[in-house]
Amino acid sequence: MAFHMANQTDPCFARPFLVHVRLRPPTALHLTKPTISSLKLQLFDQHPPPKMKGMSRFFTIGLVAAWYSSNIGVLLLNKYLLTNYGFKYPIFLTMCHMTACSLFSYIAIAWFKVVPLQTIRSRVQFFKISALSFIFCISVVFGNISLRYLPVSFNQAIGATTPFFTAVFAYLMTLKREAWLTYVTLIPVVTGVVIASGSEPSFHLFGFLICVAATAARALKSVLQGILLSAEGEKLNSMNLLLYMAPMAVVFLLPATLFMEDNVVGITIALARDDVKIIWYLLFNSSLAYFVNLTNFLVTKHTSALTLQVLGNAKGAVAVVVSILIFRNPVSVTGMFGYTLTVMGVILYSEAKKRANKS
Repeated sequence: MAFHMANQTDPCFARPFLVHVRLRPPTALHLTKPTISSLKLQLFDQHPPPKMKGMSRFFTIGLVAAWYSSNIGVLLLNKYLLTNYGFKYPIFLTMCHMTACSLFSYIAIAWFKVVPLQTIRSRVQFFKISALSFIFCISVVFGNISLRYLPVSFNQAIGATTPFFTAVFAYLMTLKREAWLTYVTLIPVVTGVVIASGSEPSFHLFGFLICVAATAARALKSVLQGILLSAEGEKLNSMNLLLYMAPMAVVFLLPATLFMEDNVVGITIALARDDVKIIWYLLFNSSLAYFVNLTNFLVTKHTSALTLQVLGNAKGAVAVVVSILIFRNPVSVTGMFGYTLTVMGVILYSEAKKRANKS
């Protein structure tokens, strides 16, 4: 672009001369399409539309409902098979669960890429996972055995004492002390179970002891997992850990069921000839066992730690109510008071732990 300008060196400004000026577009203010798109994405992330918020909320509610349904469903179906139906083979039942978990875990991770595959990096890590798998087997098998002798409501009351055993094992194995208030909150946890045990109409000593052992084994696995897989290169998410633990569990359980539950495969086949529903019960029950782990992982991923604690405490109470409605097992007012005291103790324990971690 050219325009005339007077020569300012001439006092008379008589001789004009041409000055050529090239004007550039204001690039700083010019927004290209990618910039506009990125701005839209940022605004969308910061302020999602109400419709998307509603869909996310419904998705989370659906996950929680699926988690509750699968947890309570597998518990009640285990009870039905082991007592009402008469399928008295808890080790074989647990092996069916682990076989399904092995298969579905591989499909979910290798085919559907639910989570990235994490590989075992050393022989030491392999033996650590094997140890966890063995303890995991004991906790699940003992829990299923206890269902043969105890009602679901009492089984859940004992299971609620897991924080007590976790605190004990954490102190014995790591010498880590919690705040004194945390230990105080464990008093109602244990007291509630003592009260519930003394007034339980269907109390069975062997069932009680085996259920306590299952609860202790579950707590021991939790503490050991934090110790053995604490190194940065050895940490596994729950889905990958299940992928490796489940096949190992099958290896542990197969000789146990063949040795301790004589001719269980032949008996199951004979039962299936008389009533084919037993096959469908086992298939559905085993699938639910994997679904429990999947939904637990997804709920953990999509909710906060506090929400998960509240949901976990409420889940046990819901399972107790549903089991009483279905199986009609007798309960006493004192027993329900004991269970309520235990649940309240667990809630106080969770709150005390959270405050201690913040401080």
